[in-house]
Amino acid sequence: MGFTIGGIREMRSGTRRRGRPAGATAVAEYTALWGWAVAPGARASAGVCSCGDTGCAAPGAHPLDFAREVPPGATLGTATDAWAEVPGASMLLPTGRSFDVLDVAEAAGRRALVRMERMGLPLGPVTVTPSGRTQFFVAPGAAAGLPGLLYRMGWDDADLDLRALGSGGYVTAPPSDLGGLGPVRWLRAPVPDTAAAPPQARLLLGTLAYICHRW
Repeated sequence: MGFTIGGIREMRSGTRRRGRPAGATAVAEYTALWGWAVAPGARASAGVCSCGDTGCAAPGAHPLDFAREVPPGATLGTATDAWAEVPGASMLLPTGRSFDVLDVAEAAGRRALVRMERMGLPLGPVTVTPSGRTQFFVAPGAAAGLPGLLYRMGWDDADLDLRALGSGGYVTAPPSDLGGLGPVRWLRAPVPDTAAAPPQARLLLGTLAYICHRW
């Protein structure tokens, strides 16, 4: 079996290509250097998902159900073997384990990031997506705790374009393509300290909520 985009069939027979499959080095960086799991993900072209489901709810932005996840700590050799089974797959990072994600509109996120840096707030990795979203990596538990945090800060009744991704969710990892729209990019790349221990959401949420409310 395989998955198809634009009539090109990609086999998952386990046969390795010559050399290292595309993406294997990046996968190994995420697993071995940053300690994150990586799930092989579907891709999309012209709105059609490689999973083959014509009614796919998230074209090019969900894990492949047949593919094995590459666990935290996996070496380059392990990543190479795993990615050889899913040539062309996108890289997805599971949320709710090593980190949760606070997701806001790109313009508001960029403005908030500048303000946070000026204030000297602790910051973790930050991505920007081709769909116009900015994603702040924060400590696990943010998604479950977001309603309570917003309530205590007085933002619970505000109309905020702000959401949190936690357990069971995934974000597309740079430089993978998101839904056929283009690559996800780092606004603030991971470093050892913040990759292993991203900041608590409460430290960033006041600034994010304020900027989102004004935007």
